Amino acid sequence: MNIWIACIIGAYFVGSIPFGVLIGKARGIDIRQHGSKNIGATNVGRTLGARIGFLCFFLDVLKGAIPIIVSGILTNVINHNASELTIAQMWLWLTIAAAAVLGHMFSIFLGFSGGKGVATSFGALLAMWPLLTIPALGALVVWYGTLRLSHYVSLASMLAGISLPIAYLLASIPRHSENVLQDLLHASPPLIVTALLAILVIVQHRANICRLMRGEEPKTTGHARRGGLTKG
Repeated sequence: MNIWIACIIGAYFVGSIPFGVLIGKARGIDIRQHGSKNIGATNVGRTLGARIGFLCFFLDVLKGAIPIIVSGILTNVINHNASELTIAQMWLWLTIAAAAVLGHMFSIFLGFSGGKGVATSFGALLAMWPLLTIPALGALVVWYGTLRLSHYVSLASMLAGISLPIAYLLASIPRHSENVLQDLLHASPPLIVTALLAILVIVQHRANICRLMRGEEPKTTGHARRGGLTKG
């Protein structure tokens, strides 16, 4: 249990590293004063260019993935599916993922403010092999497809979040089981967490929802100027 507690605390501090702010300062600006004022990869990309935005996205993904991989190795839960793990093990591993995401959203280094946590959530779930890796990849496909069709990052993020519990439920339905309900109940912790995560993503995007309804949400195409600042 001491290892789990140490990993949870460590995940929060890793998640709290504000890469968006650090990248902005390296380029001579405070990203919180530009564009949407969010510290995430989308605002960094719009403000400083697509390549810098991708770098921020990659680093935010790592903030979620690294604590999960390290804790999975230390506690020997990685490389096991739901049927091979206890409910307690699944909850503890998911708590580490939640700690990393909460660190990004409520960073101790930024006075408990932060970003929306989409990239960090994706990194944590993707690294949770094989428990949530496939559902996370499915959500990525939904995100990319929605972005290509709509050019709205916010809409893509929300639909990807909603697809997560659906994809996990489909992936976890037992193929050959004598007691399907019991098996589904045993595998329920990731379903509960991904459903709560979907709700959280929507809540974090409530301002975007209002802008989408008013037709004021900026699109990716034509709204980022590479190598320089864009208008807010």
